[in-house]
Amino acid sequence: MTEALRVALAGLGTVGTGVVRLIEENRELIARRAGRPVEIVAVSARDRSRDRGVDLSGYRWADDMAAFAQAEDIDVVCELVGGSDGPALALARDALGAGKALVTANKALIAHHGLELADIAERTGAPLLFEAAVAGAIPVLKGLREGAAANRIERVYGILNGTCNYVLSAMEADGRDFDEVLSAAQAIGYAEADPAFDIEGTDAAHKLSILASLCFGTRLDFAGVETRGITQVRAEDIAQARALGYVIRLIGFAELDEGKLFQRVHPCLLPLAHPLARIDGATNAVVAEGNYSGRLLFQGAGAGDGPTASAVVADLVDLARGQVGHSFAMPASALEPAETAETGHRSGKVYLRFEVADKVGVLAEIAAAMRDAGVSVESLIQPALAGGDSALIAIVTHEVEERCIDQALQKLAGSDSLQAEPMVMHILNA
Repeated sequence: MTEALRVALAGLGTVGTGVVRLIEENRELIARRAGRPVEIVAVSARDRSRDRGVDLSGYRWADDMAAFAQAEDIDVVCELVGGSDGPALALARDALGAGKALVTANKALIAHHGLELADIAERTGAPLLFEAAVAGAIPVLKGLREGAAANRIERVYGILNGTCNYVLSAMEADGRDFDEVLSAAQAIGYAEADPAFDIEGTDAAHKLSILASLCFGTRLDFAGVETRGITQVRAEDIAQARALGYVIRLIGFAELDEGKLFQRVHPCLLPLAHPLARIDGATNAVVAEGNYSGRLLFQGAGAGDGPTASAVVADLVDLARGQVGHSFAMPASALEPAETAETGHRSGKVYLRFEVADKVGVLAEIAAAMRDAGVSVESLIQPALAGGDSALIAIVTHEVEERCIDQALQKLAGSDSLQAEPMVMHILNA
């Protein structure tokens, strides 16, 4: 068996300690599959004295992880610190610049700086791998980069954030409202103490921008992702969706629209027959549609120490085997810039929810705005609310261009009949 692949771990949080456990527990199996041992030789984290539940005594401790880039006994640096800038970015630049392989689980780093890092990697011949940055244990990047390499991917979409999916499916299961379910999710560790990154859709948008670049051969464009999270989804929306034959999921969706890049992360209604409608809890799932492969579905655990560590170590095994290609399936210089697609001409069914004053004439006012904007209503439900002076009106439209929905809402803007901003959710076809 050849010499070991020598690994330095920067960051010993949930994922870092998971990598340590996995390599220690499956050491012999990994070596047999990789054709050589994969060994951690050095580690670094902010607090050396913290008990992390793993034995680190056999590894060299570095108080400054920047030293990994120049260490002669290190072949690959695992960046598990997190954050799109600061120490994580500095380490990534230095390691790749010094010709060392970089493995990262940092989706924010790749979404914001992936092209720069890929350029450095190609210039120095240092591999850049980030399977763990998208969908945890699911080998979706590898599957698309290698297994679907001969296909033109028409579109890619999916459930990319486990926290949001857990919250929405829990709301669906027992009828509780968003705030109550989120608090329960935080109590059991399914949501962070500060969950904004997840529930506002930013995490899913980072992952979607990476998927879009890989699938379409376009330059990363995180800024072009139209993003809205799930904070405005109410229990009443969940109930009305179910009554109409749908479930609500936060969906990241990307495709090339007449050569322009469309990227959106929004809560959507999915028909019960759609494969993503069955994805509950903290599970992730990605659908890619190839022109020869047809629909491909990748599903599995999208977060946590075990699943994410599994993806990190899978990248290490590829490095040990010498099976490494271009990070984005082609040289970074071959990735094409793409304009951000306009959305007004996009057509589909839409769910609209209005919270209105419970008075005569409100329904007629909404109906007139829809009529004048050319929006045809397929169904309308006005569920009863317990007490108060408010009422909810839920509408599902026929197929309509998005610009027409915008026009209808503009006609209603400023109306004293509306007591909150209308909720708009697109309906994803089966």
